[in-house]
Amino acid sequence: MKKTLGSPESNQAMSRIGIVAAAAAMMVACASTPPPLAEMAVARAAVSNANSAGANELAPVQLKSAMDKMTAAEKAMTAENYPLARELAEQAEVDAKLAAATARSIKAQKAADAVQEDSRVLRKEIDRKTK
Repeated sequence: MKKTLGSPESNQAMSRIGIVAAAAAMMVACASTPPPLAEMAVARAAVSNANSAGANELAPVQLKSAMDKMTAAEKAMTAENYPLARELAEQAEVDAKLAAATARSIKAQKAADAVQEDSRVLRKEIDRKTK
């Protein structure tokens, strides 16, 4: 029995060839992806910076997300899954920057509130002395 183009047997064979080719392409792409060393370092620095900014107290949810993604990125690096490690490191960096910005914003708001309260007290004292 001769297989003709368009026959079910021919379509199955082409499908198998396509699957094998796609799998081979993915393996080559993964193998040729360099380890994301710079991205990992930047993400670690961002997490450290967020900790220094007080995110552990003021933005714990964002900081935990960054730390969880950093841990997952490190596991992906160990498994040599570099595309996943790069993606997770980049996400960890973004989460850590958000945590740091949130912490700094909360600190700035608290400082502004304190200055406003001090101004109110001074105005009240001035008003009392002028009457």
